Amino acid sequence: MSTGLTGKVAVVTGSTRGIGRGIAVALAREGAKVVINGLDDEIEAASAYREVTESGGMALLYPGDITDERFVQGLVDETEQELGPIDIWVNNAGGGKNIPFLDLDDERWHSTIDLNLHSAFRCIRRVIPGMLERGFGRIINIASQLGVKGGYEQAHYATAKAGLIGLTRSLALEFAGSGVTINAIAPGRIQTEKTPGTARVSQAWLERKLREIPMGRFGKVEEVSATAVLIASTPGGDFYTGQTFHPNGGEVMP
Repeated sequence: MSTGLTGKVAVVTGSTRGIGRGIAVALAREGAKVVINGLDDEIEAASAYREVTESGGMALLYPGDITDERFVQGLVDETEQELGPIDIWVNNAGGGKNIPFLDLDDERWHSTIDLNLHSAFRCIRRVIPGMLERGFGRIINIASQLGVKGGYEQAHYATAKAGLIGLTRSLALEFAGSGVTINAIAPGRIQTEKTPGTARVSQAWLERKLREIPMGRFGKVEEVSATAVLIASTPGGDFYTGQTFHPNGGEVMP
C-alpha cells in the first residue's frame, strides 16, 4: 500500500540518533526528502545523513539548537529554499535527567520545559501557516508515556511531555478540517543507544524494569518509526488527528 510520502518534505528535529533518526530513515525509505537536525555531534550527524541517503531519500543536514527561535527560522527558510515547502514536521528533540523534586531548581525546570515543550510550540507556530495555506500538513509530536503516568524524579520532564500532549489535542481541534493533522506519539521504554545498559545499572534493575512491561521486552525504534509513517501518510493518516499513540508493550493503557 502506498503511503503517499514520495517527494514530501519532512523535518525531524533531534534526528541524529535514537527515535528521531529511526523516523528520519523510515520516512526516507518511503521516498520523503528529509531534514536531519541535531545539536553538536558531527560524527552522529554524518552517520545519520549517510543512513538516510542510503535508504533512498534525499537529505539535508541542518544541525543546531532547536530552542533558539532564530535557528528555527533559519531551519525553515533553508529547508524551503533547498527542498521545497514543508509537508511534515516531527518535534522529536527533547530529553531530561532524573532529578529529585526538592533538588529541582528554576534553571533546570525551565530548560527542560523549553526543550521539550516550548521548542515544539515555536516550531509549529513557524511552520503551520504554510501548511494551512496549501491545505496539507502533518505535525507529529514525540511525547512520552511519562507524560501520561508521571515519572519518578521526573516532574520537570513529565510535565513538559504532558503539556505537549495537551498542545497536540488543542491544535488538532483548532485546525480540524484544514487538511493539517496534529498527533502525538508517547513511546514507552524503547531500546536505543541511550537505554541504560549493564555498565551503568545492575542486571537486577534491568530485570525489574522489564517485569513492568507486560510484553516483557523493551520496544524497538522501528516500532515507533512505523507509527510515525502511518500518521504522516496519505490517505492512511488522513483521519487521525488529536490522537496520542502509545507504543509501549502494554505498560500504560490510557
